[in-house]
Amino acid sequence: MSSTRNVQTGFAEVNGTTLYYEIVGEGHPLVLIHGHLLDRRSWDDQFAIFAQRYRVVRYDQRGYGESGLITKGESYSERQDLYELMKFLGIESAYVMGVSGGGALAIDFTLEHPVMVDALIPVTAGVSGFQPSEEMLKSRPDVVHLYTSLNEAFEQNDIARAVEVSLELWTDGPGRLPEQAAPNVRERVREMTTRNWNRPDGDAQDETTLIPLEPPAIGSLSQIKVPTLVILGEWDAPSPLEQLTAEIPGAKKVVMAETAHHPFMEKPAEFNQIVLNFLGALKS
Repeated sequence: MSSTRNVQTGFAEVNGTTLYYEIVGEGHPLVLIHGHLLDRRSWDDQFAIFAQRYRVVRYDQRGYGESGLITKGESYSERQDLYELMKFLGIESAYVMGVSGGGALAIDFTLEHPVMVDALIPVTAGVSGFQPSEEMLKSRPDVVHLYTSLNEAFEQNDIARAVEVSLELWTDGPGRLPEQAAPNVRERVREMTTRNWNRPDGDAQDETTLIPLEPPAIGSLSQIKVPTLVILGEWDAPSPLEQLTAEIPGAKKVVMAETAHHPFMEKPAEFNQIVLNFLGALKS
């Protein structure tokens, strides 16, 4: 990772929780949202590089990394967390990039607060409201098996097993052997996932209600009016955005070869150039 001198760090008391954030660089704001297995450190290969052109913000979502605990039975909105964090930091609008569940959040946030998003980059992202069809499930028994194994591990409170299955499902990717994935990426993901799932509030996740976007993004993608770049991994589990990108007006899609759910970690140099080329072509 390049040097990250002059990094501003802090805790924002927003929306009834405490969010840890880091900021570096100058220029137009670029907000990085991690996925639901990881934390802000997953962006280590991007943070300093993007800071050469932009004011880069990365943060730990509620319940992850250094941010506040989740309370059993509470309801909250990840979109409101992000909205209040941006307001706390004095950011009126930004480029927003998120991976996996963070990508789904980025999409939902764009729909709920369109004036606050200047460009959208969902990476291997889900889409709120999406439900896989029976045909899709039957066509990928390997994926169904891994999800079933993951759920069983959680039911047995076997976090170590759940971490291993999650590595097979997302870091390796269905159909790819562990040795085909970058060892350093597996270890980084293993460490972050293990830490997050062993947090004191780890079991509260299942008893917490996330306030959903209404209506969900699945039926509203055509309403996204900002420049959008969708990035997918060749070996990732099937993503709804493989087909649904076409519903976002003018959206571009890139599938990164020989990567799974974390292309930004597996091939950071290639990923960074794709993103910088996209953002660099936008009118400031």
